[in-house]
Amino acid sequence: MNVSEIEQFLNTEFDGFKVELRTDQERGDIILGRPPYNVIAMSQREYLRQVFEALDAHPGVRVIVLRAEGQHFSSGGDIRGFLEASPEHVSKLAWNVAAAERCSKPVIVANRGYTFGVGFELSLACDFRIASETARYALPEQNLGQIPGSGGSARLQKMIGITRTKHMVMRAKRVSGEQALAWGFVTECVPDDELESATDALVEELRRFSPLAQRTAKKLINDNEDSPLKVAIEMEGHCYSRLRSSEDFKEGVEAFHAKRPAVFKGE
Repeated sequence: MNVSEIEQFLNTEFDGFKVELRTDQERGDIILGRPPYNVIAMSQREYLRQVFEALDAHPGVRVIVLRAEGQHFSSGGDIRGFLEASPEHVSKLAWNVAAAERCSKPVIVANRGYTFGVGFELSLACDFRIASETARYALPEQNLGQIPGSGGSARLQKMIGITRTKHMVMRAKRVSGEQALAWGFVTECVPDDELESATDALVEELRRFSPLAQRTAKKLINDNEDSPLKVAIEMEGHCYSRLRSSEDFKEGVEAFHAKRPAVFKGE
């Protein structure tokens, strides 16, 4: 799709969420819009995946933000939808939820209030999680005789280890934003009235860096998650070598020596 086609798609009236394109700030926001609990319907996940892909393809977007209206990020999915969905649809749930992880651009999620079930799984697929002090994280599927089905337990275990993951998954325990920060699965925990400003500040911070270096770092870190140390170091070396020939690296070095802000173009 060209830029006009992408923007036309992003202006669609989506069920359960909307998109705000702020090209003057080089950001695109996906806003869950079914308050008070922002329940996520089964069909909504596929559209969320398509929107992440469209924002990733938009040349005017440097940073993607996922947030929600109201006092809760999301209480999770539409329970009845699980019973009504076809096996084929269910088989794609994890792929759709992982869209933020596959994006080449950095993705920030802002969590306040309930961040449960698929809402938590969507957040775990993002690069940066900013939590309000009101945030409560949970994977409550055991209460339904189920387990997380879109990468929740798998991603969480990589971040916080087996013992804490069993505590959250097998006991369906809720964890506060402050505890999530202490355990290492959120980037920041801020007072509730500072969630938006903290998100805006991180967007502006990420915009300062080379888009090429950001994309390279994200892919490298994600790809190295399951790599042995020797392989990870080798991959890092190859990426470092390729970036040395980039215009952004040249600009960064020249700006450093000239003691001026670098102007990166992603080349």
